[in-house]
Amino acid sequence: MTNPIRVGIGGWTYEPWRGSFYPPKWPIKRELEYASRHVSAIEVNGTFYSSFKPATFANWRDTAPDGFVFALKASRYCVTRKVLAEADDSIARFIGQGIVELGDKLGPILWQFAATRRFAADDFAAFLALLPSAHEGLALRHAVHVRHDSFFTPDFVALCRAAGVAIVYADSADYPAIGDVSGDFAYLRLEDAREDKPTGYAPEALDRWAEAARLLASGTTPATLPCAADPAPVRPRDTFVFMINGAKVRAPHAAMALIERLT
Repeated sequence: MTNPIRVGIGGWTYEPWRGSFYPPKWPIKRELEYASRHVSAIEVNGTFYSSFKPATFANWRDTAPDGFVFALKASRYCVTRKVLAEADDSIARFIGQGIVELGDKLGPILWQFAATRRFAADDFAAFLALLPSAHEGLALRHAVHVRHDSFFTPDFVALCRAAGVAIVYADSADYPAIGDVSGDFAYLRLEDAREDKPTGYAPEALDRWAEAARLLASGTTPATLPCAADPAPVRPRDTFVFMINGAKVRAPHAAMALIERLT
């Protein structure tokens, strides 16, 4: 048995996509409708910078088709503070703003940390303990994206496994990658797309990522991913792959090309 693999992009409002991804003269107000029918997930970056009203999340829910999910990037006020253990109030405000309106279209919550954030075991463990497993009856899943070499240690992996929080694997030219599986789902951010490639990545690279996604969904950690700790138990996991950053103009076509390989 293999769990679902969802492939997506970051956001849906991006001017260079108009005419390259969106059809010419496609209404801006209907861009989410179009995007959500050509990819299977979207990572929302706007929630990092500001809060939204419950009605906005409800509108996203109603616009996207069944089976689609939104991954939400958590508020910067939660992840940029000096002492992460003191983020409880900010976390509560983020969770409580109305994200439950997404219902079963709420995907993982992404907690992304600055590249200058170093691993401090006690403080990070305290932060993980603040992440709620549910809110108003809706189960929540969390992923952490760390970008400093100091996190590449079995101690960090052990903390995330104990908390049931996924470690984001990022294919990036700028930051270290951690391939350890730590939660009940896998979360990949492919950040190294090239503008001179129509699909962002070369066909053979997309083939490799498709195989990696299949392995993760079936429960196996791909040998190609650098890991800091022993392998996680083999069991099927929901898998999310986002084409994001890099040559962003190519992201939708990269996502669609990967989806084609997975179907």
